[in-house]
Amino acid sequence: MPIILALLSSLVWGLADFLGGTLSKKRKAIAVIGGSQSFGLLFASILALVFGLWTWNSTVWVNGAIAGAMGLLGLVGFYTALATGQMGIVAPISSLSAIVPVTIGLVQGERPGTLQVAGIAVALVGVILASGPELNGKVDPRPVFLALFAALTFGFCVYFMAKGGQINPTMTITAMRATQVALVLILALALRSLGGLIKKDIPLLATIGATDAGANILFAFAASLGLLSVVAVLGSLYPIVTVLLAWWIHKERLIPVQYLGIVVTFSGVALIAVG
Repeated sequence: MPIILALLSSLVWGLADFLGGTLSKKRKAIAVIGGSQSFGLLFASILALVFGLWTWNSTVWVNGAIAGAMGLLGLVGFYTALATGQMGIVAPISSLSAIVPVTIGLVQGERPGTLQVAGIAVALVGVILASGPELNGKVDPRPVFLALFAALTFGFCVYFMAKGGQINPTMTITAMRATQVALVLILALALRSLGGLIKKDIPLLATIGATDAGANILFAFAASLGLLSVVAVLGSLYPIVTVLLAWWIHKERLIPVQYLGIVVTFSGVALIAVG
């Protein structure tokens, strides 16, 4: 079950990122993040209330708040890196975020089986390749450092999300979204701008918010049921979904290494599942 939930979270995360990336081409990224996270907060809050999961447990709220702050910092770093650097360099580096929770899980005593360890390594290599690495020409160091910062903060976001999820996955995501919305609102008030959002954007923002929050909840449940070192990798495969959607809908061309990466990733997933 944790493997299935983690894979589902990647699928839904990939869809959310594709929709968010599409809207970010027309609106400011921070506005898309703030608007969608507001709907995500609403979605998670409704789920918590309907299913009687609402709680003021301090551990849940603290972990959710830290995850929210880390996630927002990661998004800002990631989008800034994309704006100033090459997608083929930024995306593979940011996909290394799974290394953080995997390392923490192993340090805390998790011991995946031999096949699962092999699958983790293979899947990580696969998702990097599938992101379309570009290593030609001179590389500007600033986007690289921003992408590394995004990977680090995304990794800790996943860890604290999983930690709070051990107690209450839905409320952890609610706390996470509440923190992100509060921080973006403070920024919007400081800048006195909504980033160009218009009424027509509301349906898409709501869809992005619901899918992103849903993916987070799926992952939090996966982490509460399985090894963090395993589910963190399976939950980090969302770039493949985003890449495939961009290829299918926007007709973006894939380079040979991306096809190889997709095959390698699925091989890693198979090893993890068998193990």
